[in-house]
Amino acid sequence: MITMIQNRENLSDVIKLISDIKHKTVYSSYDIALQTEQLLLNLISEGKWKTASELMELVKTRIRCISHSLPQEAISSNIMLHILKVIREEFELASKKKGEALSLHHIVMGSNENVLDYSESFSSLKSSLLEHLSEYEVELESSAENIATQALEHIHTNETILTLGQSKTVELFLKSAAKKRAFNVVVVEGAPLYNGHSMAENLVKNGISTILIPDSAVFAMMSRVNKVIIGTHAILANGGLRAINGTHTLALAAKRYSVPVMVLAHMFKFTPTYIGSHDHKSFNICASPANVIPQALGPVLNKVSVENPIYDYVPPELVTLFITHQGGNSPSYVYRILSELYHPDDYDI
Repeated sequence: MITMIQNRENLSDVIKLISDIKHKTVYSSYDIALQTEQLLLNLISEGKWKTASELMELVKTRIRCISHSLPQEAISSNIMLHILKVIREEFELASKKKGEALSLHHIVMGSNENVLDYSESFSSLKSSLLEHLSEYEVELESSAENIATQALEHIHTNETILTLGQSKTVELFLKSAAKKRAFNVVVVEGAPLYNGHSMAENLVKNGISTILIPDSAVFAMMSRVNKVIIGTHAILANGGLRAINGTHTLALAAKRYSVPVMVLAHMFKFTPTYIGSHDHKSFNICASPANVIPQALGPVLNKVSVENPIYDYVPPELVTLFITHQGGNSPSYVYRILSELYHPDDYDI
């Protein structure tokens, strides 16, 4: 019993983060990323660790806790996985092995890990990690703006852009392009949440010609569209998407009319996980069906089973381009991005 209480106290930071996400106190992906960064900052600066191996175990314990409690929320886990790779790199620098020229064989086989003893203590490790986290926080804060600066490369005058629901990153991207280009935007309302209404209202306030359409009109409108620009909840290891419900239908319609689908995403949305099925409980969650069925049905409601999934799985062949703060990449390049963000030894924790 005492051990359980001690473990709970030791994980109070991650338990609070999980609670905030579950109760929507921390809602947007950006806020979740900032909270996770702050958690890691406190863990590194105030946590009880002396060596890299001890710190890595503390981080891994928090990843397991989040993955178990929130299997559909990958942002916090992704950021922590990235920090694990940073810890490895900073340790190598501190041990003066980073500068050595590794052979192709060592890189492919990963045999350089065998010569590193992460239980060795370096006084400079904490300061190096804190400095990196400070830089990472700046990167998080400027990521959306850096994505938006690329808008003029992809949006041209008199084009018609289609988007789904509400995304702050997409909204900023369109507003940035509207400063120098005149174009039209078609916003799909995104039933049953209808976030598209807020999106359309914000674009109109910014002087952008905007049309709001129901989800059922996507296929009919697609023939008039030049580009589809959307956000996403997560980008999977195969280049597929976990995106809001309705995105798969939209992407299929775009494929039918050869309309490019561009996905705006922060780097922390790239996750090194695959899915066996989009119906698997670790991939999707269902909201209350109250928003999709009329209450007037009365007794009929007792005889039907209604599911209201929040996410769609969009296969990589339906995506044309990912746009991050580092530029544009095709879905086939996701494996390379993952290798830069995460260490392969940390994929299975």
